[in-house]
Amino acid sequence: MHAHITRTAHRRHRARPSAITSDPWLWATVGGGAFPSGRPSAKPYGKWLWFLPLRALDAGWQLVEKAVHEGKLGPIAKVATLGNPFDGDPTRRPVVIFTEDCNDKEDIHRVLVALRDLGISDALAYKTHEATRLGEYGDRVSTYTSPTGTTTLVRRTPRYVAPS
Repeated sequence: MHAHITRTAHRRHRARPSAITSDPWLWATVGGGAFPSGRPSAKPYGKWLWFLPLRALDAGWQLVEKAVHEGKLGPIAKVATLGNPFDGDPTRRPVVIFTEDCNDKEDIHRVLVALRDLGISDALAYKTHEATRLGEYGDRVSTYTSPTGTTTLVRRTPRYVAPS
């Protein structure tokens, strides 16, 4: 992944993404350890996307960061800071929670349930990292969605489908 970007940003444990303009992302890893080099897994990984309004960004990131450090979510998470040239809605930033394998529906659902247990009730989208790598963004890219306040996985047919 983006190891060259993370060396500085990763050391900022408990940093506030709304106050950072020098790095595009803040990262969290299981155990709070050093950011792993390369991919989080040899498997085709994926990610839950949670878009937060700027006023809720710091509190939302603290929830996710702590849960990742404690091993309750996926192996890695990241949040876009104010230094991120995010092309979407300028009043929101994404929090991204990675899973090891985008083909492992059970683990994708486990992470969704854990996010809901943290009190995250917003609608969420899940997409493959391969779709991101290919520059696929926007509507109809996600493999799954989860409606507001539910642990339901709604299967979608994205424009891009990851290899098995």
